[in-house]
Amino acid sequence: MATLDLFRLDGSVAIVTGASSGLGVAFARALAGAGADVVLAARRVDRLEETAQLVRGTGRRALVHQLDVADPQQCQEVVDAAVAELGSVDVLVNNAGVGTAVPATRETPDQFRGVIDVNLAGCYWMAQACARVMRPGSSIVNVSSVLALTTAGLPQAAYSASKAGLLGLTRDLAQQWTGRRGIRVNAIAPGFFASEMTEQYPPGYLEAQQGRILAGRQGDPDELAASVVYLASRAAGYVTGQTLVVDGGLTIT
Repeated sequence: MATLDLFRLDGSVAIVTGASSGLGVAFARALAGAGADVVLAARRVDRLEETAQLVRGTGRRALVHQLDVADPQQCQEVVDAAVAELGSVDVLVNNAGVGTAVPATRETPDQFRGVIDVNLAGCYWMAQACARVMRPGSSIVNVSSVLALTTAGLPQAAYSASKAGLLGLTRDLAQQWTGRRGIRVNAIAPGFFASEMTEQYPPGYLEAQQGRILAGRQGDPDELAASVVYLASRAAGYVTGQTLVVDGGLTIT
């Protein structure tokens, strides 16, 4: 087999959560470009059809499903629909997430729990539902953040805690499922990429952080999507329980 063929996902079915905008759209488009049919899930179901058209434009099938990952039952329903309509689940990209920037002395229990319920527990419920039906050779990619590894000048205790917890979850699920079920579980830790979250940063914030980035720029979503395709594919067949940091060198400065 040629090396580039290892990156192909022909015959696979991928679920991408948070697929209604930003990085989720880039992930869905890249997975479809590699040959996967894609289940697009998000709370804002009205915006998912735009992503679906991008997937179908590559010649692949797209299934749209409303989803709040904080609800385990809804997670199970998305997986059931994927199997019923597309035949399998081979790849999960746990991308749905929320963020806050509330000072720690003022953050309410509901605000903190709301972030944890989506960013950490939601990834667990989706992974759990998918693992029940995944075949050996399947892959789960959890989208964490460099804020699991460093700080960046904003009060983001809940977000950072949720993304750091996701790295521990990734390692444990890899330990449980890779040997017994043949399911690889990895994470990516993106730096600064254009997304709805970065649009909410205070004026001048990204410019102030850019001096920490050795590459001297924000990342292109397609660069991050390529990392997801790698971890989802047979090219990463001997990689599990790992975190791939994609940050232009931010975390080593």
